[in-house]
Amino acid sequence: MDQFSLQGDHTARSASLENLGSWHPATDAPPQKASTLRDALRYVRQPLYLVEKGGTVVPRLGGVVRLGAGNPGALPVAGYAPPCLPENLGDPSFCRDLGIRFPYVGGSMAKGISSAAMAEELGRAGMLGFFGAAGLPLATVSETADRLKASLGEIPFGFNLIHSPHEPELEKELAELYIKKGIRIIEASAFLALTLPLVRYRLHGIRRAADGTIVTPNRIIAKVSREELAAKFFAPAPEKLLRALVANGSITAEQAELAELVPLAQDVTAEADSGGHTDNRPALALFPTINALAAKLQRQYGYSCRLRVGLGGGVSTPASAAAAFSMGAAYVVTGSVNQACVESGTSDTVRTMLAGTRQADVTMAPAADMFEMGVTVQVLKRGTMFPMRAQKLYEIYRACNSLDDIPAAEREKLEKTLFLAPLADIWRDTRAFFEKRDPAQVERAERDPKHLMALVFRWYLGMAAHWAKDGLEPRRMDYQVWCGPAMGAFNEWASGSFLDAPDNRKVEAVALNILYGAAALNRANFLRSQGIELRMDEIAPQPLEIAQIKEYLC
Repeated sequence: MDQFSLQGDHTARSASLENLGSWHPATDAPPQKASTLRDALRYVRQPLYLVEKGGTVVPRLGGVVRLGAGNPGALPVAGYAPPCLPENLGDPSFCRDLGIRFPYVGGSMAKGISSAAMAEELGRAGMLGFFGAAGLPLATVSETADRLKASLGEIPFGFNLIHSPHEPELEKELAELYIKKGIRIIEASAFLALTLPLVRYRLHGIRRAADGTIVTPNRIIAKVSREELAAKFFAPAPEKLLRALVANGSITAEQAELAELVPLAQDVTAEADSGGHTDNRPALALFPTINALAAKLQRQYGYSCRLRVGLGGGVSTPASAAAAFSMGAAYVVTGSVNQACVESGTSDTVRTMLAGTRQADVTMAPAADMFEMGVTVQVLKRGTMFPMRAQKLYEIYRACNSLDDIPAAEREKLEKTLFLAPLADIWRDTRAFFEKRDPAQVERAERDPKHLMALVFRWYLGMAAHWAKDGLEPRRMDYQVWCGPAMGAFNEWASGSFLDAPDNRKVEAVALNILYGAAALNRANFLRSQGIELRMDEIAPQPLEIAQIKEYLC
């Protein structure tokens, strides 16, 4: 039986316990299920009481509490934790509006690493999963949209739209595809500014219903790491872009007027220290700032809908999720931890690498999609030389104006160690790729030798992600694996449990453990706020099988 102490003068506190009330067992209650506090905290549907019995404080589930000393057999109440269901952790309106049960989002990871199977499993579990469409051919994205609409039906799912400043036509075509396929939710990521395709997607089909409310069929969940970008997404679409959409016939003048009354994105994810594109922002500083901004802009614009802020980047354990919800997060977004799950679209080799990752095993490296701008992504550094080699390419790009400017010895080294082929051959393959994907890139490269060099270097950066995704063994030291420190935190928490093994990591099991554990921790923190001293090693949530979680939820 667990024993606890009360902060302060225990004698004086114990003498006044009857002032808190007395606990009586319910006459029709089932037998006491929990003998330890850890176990009692797990029954998140039942009220938990700490009562004094024989000079110690013990847990009791259910029962009745009355003011005063009570009848013979009643026990003084030392503390109380109300029920806390995982589905109630965030903003109820978020789940209601999106048609999901839990305030949990599986964020998008490019090249299909956030796979269709992942979106299906999360959707069926009552959560929202995004398919990672960035970096994939339009035909593949189209086929995946058809698959998910057929397999999930009315169950919500989403696709991502990544900002593509160097390939604006690709961004436009992807947005048009989502409109054509009836994709109702997108996750907008890596945007540095608002674009016409993004606004067109949001406003497609906007109308006023018979009851006067404004209906926007398409929903954007924006991932941002900066307050100024959050402000742009929380604001109505810019007037300049509205005029352009009216001019090209995408929306009517009446729809443009309605657009001024709704935010571009009702939901914004404060993206802290995540894998992939990130500003490495600290969650404890970033989230409260953006949450306060949402409240300010809510008053400023007077929206009828509520602006909401979720938290992503660093959420991978019950403790981090509990912290997010305690700060007021409407929902949480996970990423790196999902890549290590069996449903992800990466290779078994990468999943094994991720399962052995520690928090310090990540670093920043040049991004393939925004290479020329110096934008970086957070990647795994343990077991791969990609970060160092990618940085070397960026240094050469900064120092040279063309491939011909690269010193002969340096060029030979690149061809032997990174590209494993003459750079001329790499350009031939790169040219063939862009002639199909974006011919304007080839035209520009023929005019600008530095841009040609950038495209060749981007070949390595892009292929490094494919080699990792496909598990190409000869290229193992060149794997680009997007990953944040949250992966290491999850591994430490899961160590020694069934989730330690990569083959046991399934997105539903991981998600339910994070949410369910956060609910149990919330109950523990409620007790701590009443002066109950609790040792974390005695109450910290441990990974449980799905069947066990569902039993505790009964």
